[in-house]
Amino acid sequence: MVQELILPPDRGRPVIVFSGSHDLAVELLTRLISRHLDVLTLTVGSLDGLMTLRQNLCTISGAHLLDPGGEYNLPFIRHFFPDRIMQVVTLVHREQGLMTISGNPKAIRSLADLDRKDVIFVNRNPGSGTRLWLDQQLKAMDISTASIQGYESAFSTHTACASLVLAGKADVALGLRAAAHQYGLDFVPLFHERYDLIYSQEHCKSLDPLLNTIQTSRFHRHVDALTGYDTTHTGEQIPL
Repeated sequence: MVQELILPPDRGRPVIVFSGSHDLAVELLTRLISRHLDVLTLTVGSLDGLMTLRQNLCTISGAHLLDPGGEYNLPFIRHFFPDRIMQVVTLVHREQGLMTISGNPKAIRSLADLDRKDVIFVNRNPGSGTRLWLDQQLKAMDISTASIQGYESAFSTHTACASLVLAGKADVALGLRAAAHQYGLDFVPLFHERYDLIYSQEHCKSLDPLLNTIQTSRFHRHVDALTGYDTTHTGEQIPL
């Protein structure tokens, strides 16, 4: 995969490289634009996605990084790209929470339950926006990560975490309502967040098929059907 990112193969049609946070709407988007261009996807998390974009190893990135001051993504983008003209477009707003097996037999209701001896947690990869959000909350609640069984596990997608909960290998994971719905899990809502697409102005033309698609009613309908998504602000450009 790394070789593909550095030297995308000659497929006889346009190729863009996406690197960033895992999202079911992004997966949907890549399918919808597959007639127009190929998308190589690397789900490395929000922070590493921005680093990849900084190194010119991808065309576009996706992030949902919450700054301690309460602002999404923009402070991080300004930090990574002080010398470049960058574009930020909202893809979706989405809901995250605790995913548990159907029926929630261990009555897991909040992050405080992750500290219980009878609860096994499955975590996202370091650098992902979800894990960074979790770390901020645990610190504020004075909960030691060392006391959470499974905290050191690291999986790069919401669906991977959901599948482990479904298989009984963990009691709970933090993830998207859409992933919980897809795997038939119970869901305890915790927060809503904004997920943005970030790219350099010089790539605007090559990204036209993607940017045009997210404006269509077809894309909005498909995203809304995933559950836990809000497309009210999809396609809006956010000034840096």
